[in-house]
Amino acid sequence: MSSYKDLEIYKHAYKLAIRVHRESLKLPSFELYEQGSQIRRSSKGIKDAISEGYGRRRYKADYVKFLTYSIASCDETTNHITTIKELYPELTSFNELETEYDILGRKINNYLQYVEESWRS
Repeated sequence: MSSYKDLEIYKHAYKLAIRVHRESLKLPSFELYEQGSQIRRSSKGIKDAISEGYGRRRYKADYVKFLTYSIASCDETTNHITTIKELYPELTSFNELETEYDILGRKINNYLQYVEESWRS
């Protein structure tokens, strides 16, 4: 692969970050800078950690660290989605996002395991 943009996990994380950004703008105005800001930041943090880690892939420990950060941001995003679903059940688009982030988290975890196993020193 010549770029982090070629990674399936990056492509998935990027598309979801755009969707979360758009859907978060449907929250009530007083939530735009509370839950809205938090979920936008965590969802974008996933793709950002993947790209930064890829740039450090020459150093396996750094790559693993940033992939771990991306999993943590994915978990944080899922947590925000759970809260939004509880507070605003009428925003049904977050149901699908929850499923998509579960899938993304498993994909990142599988990729992390691949990196750890195939790059053994």
